Amino acid sequence: MLRHPQFDPVAIQLGPLKIHWYGLTYLVGFVVGWWLGRIRARKPWSPITEEQMGDLLFYIALGVIFGGRFGYVLFYNFDQFLQDPLWLFRVWEGGMSFHGGLLGVMTAMWWYGRKIGRTFFQLADFIAPLVPVGLGAGRIGNFINGELWGRTTDVPWGMVFPHAPDQLARHPSQLYQFALEGVVLFVVLWWFSARPRPRMAVSGLFLTLYGAFRFLVEFVRQPDTQLGYIAFDWVTMGQLLSLPMIIAGLALVLFAYRRDAK
Repeated sequence: MLRHPQFDPVAIQLGPLKIHWYGLTYLVGFVVGWWLGRIRARKPWSPITEEQMGDLLFYIALGVIFGGRFGYVLFYNFDQFLQDPLWLFRVWEGGMSFHGGLLGVMTAMWWYGRKIGRTFFQLADFIAPLVPVGLGAGRIGNFINGELWGRTTDVPWGMVFPHAPDQLARHPSQLYQFALEGVVLFVVLWWFSARPRPRMAVSGLFLTLYGAFRFLVEFVRQPDTQLGYIAFDWVTMGQLLSLPMIIAGLALVLFAYRRDAK
């Protein structure tokens, strides 16, 4: 059995100004994503230039922040919002949803695509291999904060998290998600998109793999306290939101290759 290192969530403090590790992981995700995006933008098939990568990243950042927050409120804690509407704006108290952030990013890409005369899937296929960088960084932030831990377990690497009320060993599900949603997803998508693929294929593969990885990890991740299990004493909100991603992703890949074969 292991014990969580209990990191100080504040990375840097300058007087009253506190910079949290979780915020820095977001920053790392955006900076590395921007750098890798500029590399991809040099390819002859890139839909954007290196200079446009900065503008696209700005739109994506807005989509992540606003979509992630609204998604968490809508999908995971709507009752608290009804009791305290101003809680929506207190983002420093925590609460971000990947699925909401994904919808926000999709909206941002559509909006920016209209400005520069590119289609949604041109930008989506370009950005998809960069997303796992931010996902992986965010999961490291979750681990540093000692939040979103897994269910109780007796595996040798089970970990006791300081904020868990029962102080029992649990799956370090944040690290599982870092490995799958961050490392594995990045490697596969970067390799797959290294040469031109049919339009929608890269986006479809991203949706399929992320949805499958998230669906699987939810079996060992502790469901949100305010929601619990949605059905059958095992279905979680994360699984419910990931299932349409898997279906949509498979449909996009199938459609992309069938259309390309004609």
